[in-house]
Amino acid sequence: MKSKITSSVSLSGSSHEYQKNNIKNMSKRFLFVLSTVFLLNSAPSIYSQTIKPGEKLVFAGSYNMSGLMTQLAQVTMSTETVATAKNTYLHLNCELSTYSKWDSFFKIRDIYESYVNPLNLKPSLYKRSIDEGGYTKKEKYTFKGNTVNSTVKKRNKPETQKTFTIGSSTQDVISLLYKVRTMDFSKFKVGQTQSLIIVFDEKQIPVTLKYMGKETINCGNLGKKECYKLSIGAKTDALRGKDQNLIWLTADAKKVPALLKFSIPVGTGQLVLTSATGI
Repeated sequence: MKSKITSSVSLSGSSHEYQKNNIKNMSKRFLFVLSTVFLLNSAPSIYSQTIKPGEKLVFAGSYNMSGLMTQLAQVTMSTETVATAKNTYLHLNCELSTYSKWDSFFKIRDIYESYVNPLNLKPSLYKRSIDEGGYTKKEKYTFKGNTVNSTVKKRNKPETQKTFTIGSSTQDVISLLYKVRTMDFSKFKVGQTQSLIIVFDEKQIPVTLKYMGKETINCGNLGKKECYKLSIGAKTDALRGKDQNLIWLTADAKKVPALLKFSIPVGTGQLVLTSATGI
């Protein structure tokens, strides 16, 4: 199997290292692009009536390798209730894993978690744990009002701590994956844009979203559905091209993310919804 995979994508010498770097970049960009598109958090008075515990969304992640869109990984998003002595939280979990046939080439096991208020989805705690080809990194963000206390531990490096200030509408990347589903896109006009902020890698990143209308697409086990289409732009080198980073959300009360296409400096890829349960 390994030799078959190697020959199919010409993984030899410098080409092998180039493809490994592409996959590593892809894992980081998956969550960055997903999060930026869900930044429509401009109405803090809107409360979530659709995000419930027990949801599970599964996506197939593909990357353009040697001219072919190749499925490399699975992204799974799930929700559950977590109760402490003082509070009850909605635990939002997102996991990215390469398929087993790719593990011997470049194994990825990334976990992103957010613990939020179940009504308004404001985060109290965000955690990120990545293991990509043996490189490990753990992050922990604690939210207190407009202040974030972060702790970061990279492989073979001392743990670092940082405190920084965020805006009132800025959240972590995972809680924003769900916040968008409280918004009413029927009020948006084609071409309408909105500038917002996301926290990623211990800093705030400006993002611009553009509403591009509706399209009917295949939504996995949900069948064909009419979807809202959005374009993503950001003041970062992570994204490339105009209107080449796109997301489709089902045009119903749930607004389930069904398809994501992205263009980054090292290539193009997509996330396709394969299964949605508990919604």
